[in-house]
Amino acid sequence: MNTLERVRKHAIRYERPAPSFFEGALLGNGGMGAVVTTRPDAIVIHSGHNNVWDIRIAENHQDQIGTFEQLFAKLKEVPEHYASLSEEAWYREYVAMTSENYSFPYPRPMPCGSLLLGFDRRSAEVLGHSLQLENGLCEIYFQLEDAVAAVQVFVDQQADRLWITMKGADQSPKAASFFNRIRLIADPNTPEEMPPFKSSFDGQYNQLSFRQKLPFSNEKVANDAGHPTDKAFRLSACISASAVIQESGNRLEAKLEMPEDFVIRVELEEGSDASVPSQMNQGNCPAKESFAEAFDAACTAWSSYWSRSGVSLADEFLEQVWYRNLYFFQCAVKPEATCPGIFANWSYGKIGSEWHGDYHMNYNTQQPFWVAFSSNHVDKHLAYVNMVDHVLPISRKWAKEYYGLRGAYYPHSAYPVEMNVMPYPVPHWGWEICETPWTVQSLWWHYRYTMDKAFLSKRAFTPMKEAVLFMVDYMKRPEAQGERWGDDRYHIFPTVVPELYELTPGFKRNSDCLVDLTLTKFLFRAFSEACDELERVESESELLAEVHEVLARFPDYPTAESQRGKVFVSVPGEDAEVIYNVPNSVTTVFAGEEHGLHSSPEEYEIAVNSYRNHRNEGGNELVFYHLAGARLGQLDLERFKRQIAYCMLPNGTCTDKLLEAGGRYSDTTDFDYMAPMGIWFENFALPAVINECLMQSYNGVIRLFPNWSLAEPSEFSTLRAVGGFLVSAAAVGGKVEWLEIVSEAGGKLSIYCPWESGASCISSSGERQFSGEVISIETAKGERLRFVQA
Repeated sequence: MNTLERVRKHAIRYERPAPSFFEGALLGNGGMGAVVTTRPDAIVIHSGHNNVWDIRIAENHQDQIGTFEQLFAKLKEVPEHYASLSEEAWYREYVAMTSENYSFPYPRPMPCGSLLLGFDRRSAEVLGHSLQLENGLCEIYFQLEDAVAAVQVFVDQQADRLWITMKGADQSPKAASFFNRIRLIADPNTPEEMPPFKSSFDGQYNQLSFRQKLPFSNEKVANDAGHPTDKAFRLSACISASAVIQESGNRLEAKLEMPEDFVIRVELEEGSDASVPSQMNQGNCPAKESFAEAFDAACTAWSSYWSRSGVSLADEFLEQVWYRNLYFFQCAVKPEATCPGIFANWSYGKIGSEWHGDYHMNYNTQQPFWVAFSSNHVDKHLAYVNMVDHVLPISRKWAKEYYGLRGAYYPHSAYPVEMNVMPYPVPHWGWEICETPWTVQSLWWHYRYTMDKAFLSKRAFTPMKEAVLFMVDYMKRPEAQGERWGDDRYHIFPTVVPELYELTPGFKRNSDCLVDLTLTKFLFRAFSEACDELERVESESELLAEVHEVLARFPDYPTAESQRGKVFVSVPGEDAEVIYNVPNSVTTVFAGEEHGLHSSPEEYEIAVNSYRNHRNEGGNELVFYHLAGARLGQLDLERFKRQIAYCMLPNGTCTDKLLEAGGRYSDTTDFDYMAPMGIWFENFALPAVINECLMQSYNGVIRLFPNWSLAEPSEFSTLRAVGGFLVSAAAVGGKVEWLEIVSEAGGKLSIYCPWESGASCISSSGERQFSGEVISIETAKGERLRFVQA
């Protein structure tokens, strides 16, 4: 398969001006992000960066938050007949106090300004643009008086630079420029209380620049010396030497005359206030040669990225979704930059600031990284691992000081800035227990998909162990066991169902949530296996004994009878017809990984009933719910495609859209209300759903095409499977034609045989024949095995 040929088919084209942020082409290198928009009179490119945040943080009332036990004792006294805890005046006041800090507009991603290139629309007309996914090149097409020209824009993959040039209608690299002005625009929503930006104009070196300081706090430091942790960024535009720029009274705007060697280099510098120079660099002006050199390097980087995996599908729409979202994923995240929040590295004005653009740990932050494993981009997950390291100290502190327990309680919300207290300590969401095992879950996946013991030992084990310590202590508290429960189990109590119920009077809906239970069981089992893998069973024997004790007395999963039969529900006593926001009722399938095609008939039936019976109001299910359907082999791909199309924006990304009223939303709610908030990073995980339709390995046994019709030809290349295996396969004529597997780590390979007649395997060790439902083979590190029908 030629992956670059496949991805080249799915360029994003727009056949008219694209003035809206959500119509523009998305570019990026994992740190810097750019949105290329086109007005009828100008190109406007908005810049952002994962590292650039308004780092101010409000942490008031720390001495008034109290402890979990203090608050729990008061909540137990609230009359059970109350409709809501908010009927208690003291609780209303407590919620207002603890949510006050989160109500401030900061921290948030800080937009880094915009570049404007203006022209006389009497002589130039914007026709539209295209975005080439194979190399990240955006071309903007213009109708001139006697010809068609194109402006080319791309983001450097090695540095935080954006390059612009022009080519003629005959593909000539030279074309006369028609731009007559250039301007840098500081973000219009830059807070007034921030220090004013400082602009620079240099006619000799053809440069415009502004520098913005990002203070640590609103408090003025003596002598304006600043705080050691103050940040800053600078946005600069440097124009080719032969151009003529003339200051127009605004040091960030200039009249522009440009010859045929039109080149602009836009540079974004960011870091500590001390590291970003007070004056702009007086470097060499860009030339066609430097543009070409940077573009060649970018093409090489993109080619390497696309070589990691690929698909060739008869279903053109799903193939398009696969490649486009992996393109966006590459633009949005890299391990060397701060882990993206909800809206990644694209922001402008208030776009990208909702919920602070922060880390939400009840699926939002985890979901985009689900695609990293099966798509064979595990290196991207290291950005998430770095985020876990960042929140670990505050999580340990909260477990000790707020809960009085061991380990770490991972937060409901967090920021990529220095924190002394949980950003959202409001109990009705801050008590979601599932977020602790959920935060560290993918650390175990990282090991399972790579078999990298150094990673397991150095990066994964400690955060996982801290989560285990907390969960063991939390479930063994006196309030979570004993006579009041009428059994001998250790319960998860109190807790909160994600996006549903909040805390309820008498805690009627606040114990043993399905998502808590399945993720905690996942965590405990993963920790036990990690101890085996790292030969730490003896050194961790006391904690392992507690884990096994809790697992032996683990609560049953809550169920109810529905019109489709027995189903899982999110919490004991819940009606089977409840409308969810997060797809809680299918979490044993995903992310719990307990149920799927491997399950017993009885468990599989309950899981399928739960999937089919599930009602969701929309906004948080586009990837999540459908991935569970793929795991069960029940995903209706045509319906899935229609929902993707419903959520798709002009720029090719999918926003979060509502599906039905009756839950938290009413008939007068705007079903598109989340679309203008920003670019939803989480939905870049859509290729993970397609991967699970083509190949599954979550239980350690590779299964081919479990949710895919073989009637049309399909092929995939080097999807990553549990065990460190890279899997490629093709299907044609209603059957699997061939299968090839590379064993990166060595070890035992298990496959559900795709042929009833058995399989023939050819490898460096010779040819072997296999029959039966499951093929099991011991492999050598680096061994390549090819299977065909026997």
